[in-house]
Amino acid sequence: MSDSNMTDFTNPSTFILLGIPGLKTAYVWISIPFCTIYAIAVMGNFTILFIVKREPSLHEPMYYFLCMLAVTDLLLSTSTIPKTLNIFWFNSREIDFSACLTQMYFVQCFSVMASGILVAMAFDRYVAICHPLRYSTILTNSVVAKIGLAVVLRSGMLIMPNPILAKQWPYCRTNIIPHTYCEGIAVLKVACTDIRVSSYYALSVAFLVTGVDVSFISVSYIQILRAIFSLPTKDIQLKAFRTCGSHLFVFLIFCIPSLFSILTHRFGQNVPQHVHVLIANVYLLVPPMLNPIIYGVRTKQIRNSLLGSSLIT
Repeated sequence: MSDSNMTDFTNPSTFILLGIPGLKTAYVWISIPFCTIYAIAVMGNFTILFIVKREPSLHEPMYYFLCMLAVTDLLLSTSTIPKTLNIFWFNSREIDFSACLTQMYFVQCFSVMASGILVAMAFDRYVAICHPLRYSTILTNSVVAKIGLAVVLRSGMLIMPNPILAKQWPYCRTNIIPHTYCEGIAVLKVACTDIRVSSYYALSVAFLVTGVDVSFISVSYIQILRAIFSLPTKDIQLKAFRTCGSHLFVFLIFCIPSLFSILTHRFGQNVPQHVHVLIANVYLLVPPMLNPIIYGVRTKQIRNSLLGSSLIT
C-alpha cells in the first residue's frame, strides 16, 4: 500500500503503522532491546505463575494479586510488541481497521487493569503491616476474588467508550499512524472530524484513574510508613523501606510515561515524534519486565521456591 498522506476513503479497511518516525534505518538495532525486554518479561511472568501454582505455601492473597499482575503484564506487552517487532523486522506495517481498534482497547484496558492491581497490592501490604493479626480475616479468598473482579470491570467499562467512539468517526485524510501500535490519541488524530468528545473523555479517564489510584496508594503507604517507624529495630525498618520504595518505583515507572504520552499528544507539539513514540513504549515494556523482579525474585518465599526448583532439576 502506498504511503501517500492523502486518500479518498471514509472508513479505511486498514491503517499503516509507520513505526518510529525518523529512525527506520536503526530498526534492527532498536529491535534488540525491545525483543530482549519482551523475552525477559514473558519468561519472568510465566515463572511467577508457575511457582505460585506449584507451591501450596504461596496460595495467599499477596501472591494471588501478584499472579493477576503477571497475567495483565503478559497481555499488555503481548498486545503490542509482536506487531512492533514485525514492523522492525519485516516492514509489516498494515493493520486491519477493526484489529487496530481492538488493539487500542486492550492496551488501554490492560493499562488501567495493571494500575488497579497495583492499588490492590498496596492495600494488601497495608493490611499485612498495619493489621497483621486480622490479615487472614480481612483478605479472604472471597474478598480477593471480588477485588480482582472489580479491577477487571472498572477497566473494561471505563475504556469501552473509546473504541466505540473511534469507530464512529470518518477517516478521510489519511490512514497513516506515526506509531508502533494503535495508541488511542494517535488513531483519533487521523480522523477528519471534531474528536473533542473522544479526546476529553480519554483525558478525563486517564486523570481520574491516575488520581484515584495514586491517592489510594499514597494513603496506604503513608499508613505503612507510620507503622514502619514504630518497628523495634533499624534492620526491620530498612527492609520495610526497601519493599515500599521498590513498589512505589514500579508504579511511577508505569504511571509517568503513560501520562507523558497522553499529555504530549495534546500539549507537546515541540517534543520530537520519535521521542514520544519511544516513551509511549516504555510503560508497555519496562514494568512487565521489572514486576517479576521487584515483586518476585526479591520476595523471599518466591526466591526460595525458585532456588528449590533449580536444585531439584
